[in-house]
Amino acid sequence: MPRELLLQVTPEIAANELLLKDYLSKQIKVSLKEIQHVSILKRSIDARQKAIKVNLKVFIYLKGESFQEAKIQLPIYKDVSKAQEVIVVGAGPAGLFAALQLVELGLKPIVLERGKDVRGRRRDLKAINREHIVNEDSNYCFGEGGAGTYSDGKLYTRSKKRGDVTRILELLVAFGASEDILVEAHPHIGTNKLPKIIEDIRNKIIEFGGQVLFDTRVTDILVKNNEVQGIVTQNGDRILANKLILATGHSARDVFELLDKKKIFIEAKPFALGVRAEHSQQLIDSIQYSCDYRGEHLPPAPYSIVKQVNGRGMYSFCMCPGGVIAPCATSPGEVVTNGWSPSKRDQSTANSGIVVELKLEDFKPFAKFGALAGMEFQKSIEQKAWHLAGRTQKVPAQRMIDFTQNKVSSDIPKTSYVPGTTSVEMGQVFPGFLSQIMRQGFQEFGKSMRGYLTNEAILHAPESRTSSPVRIPRDSHTLEHLQIKGLYPCGEGAGYAGGIISAAIDGEKCALMIAESLK
Repeated sequence: MPRELLLQVTPEIAANELLLKDYLSKQIKVSLKEIQHVSILKRSIDARQKAIKVNLKVFIYLKGESFQEAKIQLPIYKDVSKAQEVIVVGAGPAGLFAALQLVELGLKPIVLERGKDVRGRRRDLKAINREHIVNEDSNYCFGEGGAGTYSDGKLYTRSKKRGDVTRILELLVAFGASEDILVEAHPHIGTNKLPKIIEDIRNKIIEFGGQVLFDTRVTDILVKNNEVQGIVTQNGDRILANKLILATGHSARDVFELLDKKKIFIEAKPFALGVRAEHSQQLIDSIQYSCDYRGEHLPPAPYSIVKQVNGRGMYSFCMCPGGVIAPCATSPGEVVTNGWSPSKRDQSTANSGIVVELKLEDFKPFAKFGALAGMEFQKSIEQKAWHLAGRTQKVPAQRMIDFTQNKVSSDIPKTSYVPGTTSVEMGQVFPGFLSQIMRQGFQEFGKSMRGYLTNEAILHAPESRTSSPVRIPRDSHTLEHLQIKGLYPCGEGAGYAGGIISAAIDGEKCALMIAESLK
C-alpha cells in the first residue's frame, strides 16, 4: 500500500521531482532507489513566514507496490436523439453541465444560447476592446461558456457542501484541462485554454443526440395552467417541452424583466459592488512573498483580504495574478469591469475586484421597480460611469491614494484595460455611503498589506457584476419553481451559485431532479 504523507518543503523541492524523492527518502528512511513513484494529491503555498513553504499531500509508492497511472475517463453517455426533450436556456457552466448530465441520464437537452459559439465570440470581444462596440448578445458575459470563459476560468469554490466538486474537476480534466486543477488549492484553467474545453463539451452533447443552438435568444416562456409548455425565440420560433432549465447567468436583465412581467415570483437579492484595483505584479509579489524577486519556483502571488467597515464587509473578489482588466458591459450605454489571467499568469500586472456588501435597504431609491430594484441600482452606476468616461468604453479611473483623499488624479498611467481610462473622482460614480466605506477600507487594507495603499495602484470603476441582483426562488427539496411546474431556475442567474464550479454543480442537480420527476 502506498504511504500517505503531509509535508512542508521549499518551493525548489516542490518543483523538482528528483529533489522531492530525495527529500522523501530521508523522511521515511528508505533508499532513493526504493521510491518507485510519488503522486502529489494536494498542493498549496504557505507564505505566512519569511521562509516560504509549499504544503504537499503525497502518496509514495515503493518498489514492488502496485502502481498504475489512472487516466480520468468520461462517463458512459447514451444516444438521446429520440429521448424526451428538456430545454436548457444558457450555455454557461450551469447550462452545459446540466446538458451533459441530461445526456448521461438518457434525456435529450436542447441548449439555447443567445450568443455566439466560443470562437465566434472573439470578434465581439475585439470590437468592445478596440472599437467600443457592445454586442448585447455576444460579449464577455454572453456566449458559449458564459462569463467565466473569457474571464479566466477560476475554479476555486467554498461551496463544498453543495455537491461533488471533485466530479466537476474530473470532468474538466477528461475534456482537456490540466490535471493540476485536481491538486492546486486554487485551481485555474486560463482564458487561453478554456475555449477548447468548452467546444469539446458542446461537441460531446451533440455527438450523443443533444442540440445546441446559438444566436437564439429566448423572448418568452410559454406557460399554461401553471406548467411550462416551451419557449419563444427572438425570431418567433417556438420550441416545446414541459421541462425547462433556466441558466441564463447574472447579467440577463431581459430575462429578469420577462419573469417579472409574467408575474413569475422573483425577489431582489443583495450583492456586492465596488472597483477593480490594479497593481504591478512585482509589488504584490514583494508584499505577499516578502522578497524583491519571486524566483522561478513560485507562481505570481495572489491576495485575499477582508475588512469590516461601518458594519459592512469590504473584500477582494476574483483576484487575477498576472492578469488584465476587461470591459464587460452587456448593453450600450454602460461601463462594467472584470479581470482575467492567461493560464501562465504571466502579465506584468495584478488586479482584483474590491467590493462592498450591499443591503436591500440600499435599493430604496429604486423601490418602484419592485423585485428589480437591485438591478436598477446596479444599472444606474454602470450608466453613470459611461457618461463620466465620455460615453465610450473607457473606464473612470483614479489613483488609489488620490481616491482616499477625495482628489482627482492629475494623470492616469496606461493600465491593462485596453479601451483606455478617464481620470474621474470616484465619488461621482458611487453613492456617498459607498465611496466613504471604500475610502476608509483602502486605508485599512494598507495597514494589513504594507505597500498595498499606493498611488501607483489604479482603481477602475465599476466592478458591479459580482453576483445576480435577483433571486428566482425555488423549493430546496424538489427544485421546482414555487409557482410554475417544470421551470428549474439554475446557477448564478437564479441566485444559487457563485462561480464556475458551483454553477456546474447546480446544473447537474437540476438535471438529476428532472430525471427523478419523470420516473
